[in-house]
Amino acid sequence: MSDGRSGSGFGGESLLFLTDEQLRQGIEAMFFAYRGFTADPDRILAELAYGRAHHRALHFISRSPGTTVNNLLSILGVTKQSLNRVLRALVEDGLVDSRVGTLDKRERNLYLTEQGLELEQRLSDAQRIRMRSAYKQAGPEAVQGFKKVLEAMMDADMRRAYVEMREKPQ
Repeated sequence: MSDGRSGSGFGGESLLFLTDEQLRQGIEAMFFAYRGFTADPDRILAELAYGRAHHRALHFISRSPGTTVNNLLSILGVTKQSLNRVLRALVEDGLVDSRVGTLDKRERNLYLTEQGLELEQRLSDAQRIRMRSAYKQAGPEAVQGFKKVLEAMMDADMRRAYVEMREKPQ
């Protein structure tokens, strides 16, 4: 049985005995992959003077039309002040429609406008192209393993939210 110390990567070694060096390489790979994953949307967002927070809000509003501000706060893990700043810009620019709640008038339900849907589609298309290409290169077993690693890195509450969202029809 391998002790995980042979070789320099994290390829065929036993995953139960990863060295600190192998873990460091994995952490660095995540950093660089995230830069690549966000690069294309960042260029689109920069043209509009938006940032990644705007992208995340658009993504999750698109994924759950009618979501509440409180639900979005929970998913994004940002402060109310930060989210309000992002939402104010998106509403003022005609990308998000904020409607008074039907059951609770204090609640705000969020929907993307036609323009918001178009922008969200552009941003997501850029990421889908990159993900599709990476998945094709890696193959189905690696894709399943990658998904398992990502899910294992999630906190329990985030994993529950992820599973709930994943099970919603798109």
